[in-house]
Amino acid sequence: MAPNITPSPDKRKLRGPMLLRTEGDQESTYDQRLFELGSDHDWLHADPWRILRIQGEFVAGFDALAGLPKAVCVFGSARIKEGEPWYEAGVEVGRKLVAADYAVITGGGPGLMEAPNRGAYEADGLSVGLGIELPHEQGLNDWVDLGLNFRYFFARKTMFLKYSEAFVCLPGGFGTLDELFEMLVMVQTKKVNNFPIVLLGTEFWAGLVDWIRGRLVDDGMISPGDTDLFLLTDSVDEAVEHIVEHHKNLRENLKKGQY
Repeated sequence: MAPNITPSPDKRKLRGPMLLRTEGDQESTYDQRLFELGSDHDWLHADPWRILRIQGEFVAGFDALAGLPKAVCVFGSARIKEGEPWYEAGVEVGRKLVAADYAVITGGGPGLMEAPNRGAYEADGLSVGLGIELPHEQGLNDWVDLGLNFRYFFARKTMFLKYSEAFVCLPGGFGTLDELFEMLVMVQTKKVNNFPIVLLGTEFWAGLVDWIRGRLVDDGMISPGDTDLFLLTDSVDEAVEHIVEHHKNLRENLKKGQY
């Protein structure tokens, strides 16, 4: 009889779409190798094959997510631990989005990605995780029903944009800020529909919002109305109600031909 051994989670690693057992962090990622300079790659021959790999990521993403119901994407820090207040708030976000008939999409990792996935899963909703290959972070969390792992950030971002109808930003670091401003730019420039964006946590986001209003607006870098592209709140209920009401108004305007 085989011994009853539980694999160590810290030795499981995603390499693109593959889950492998490894001895530690990898030295580089596909994204890094794509953009690095001064390498010894034979670019004339390597890049055409890389294009096929990139194309494959888009095809796999479109194929897996094509039947996804209406969904809200939730962003947030990977560093928040279970039991911390923001983790519990993330679980509540996932649960209440499911109660409002939305699927929940996250980056699929730990912390404030895991929490909304967990809330959605525990509420019997659809919990989606779109992971990314990183040299130092683990793979998809255990609360994901439908998971994909990407080698390239830009392919993953396309899936967030294409298959989400609203975006909620919990507190986070550079990755969350990158995703927030990506969504703001796409909505501002009308590359996507005017989908609602919510910043959850007034104390956390206040400094950034004050800078946007006091610097970007006052200096004419953005229009005053651009600050209406997002809602700042501490209330999960208000966040979900804002998304629901926004979509209701959008549907009514579409019927009237006013969009």
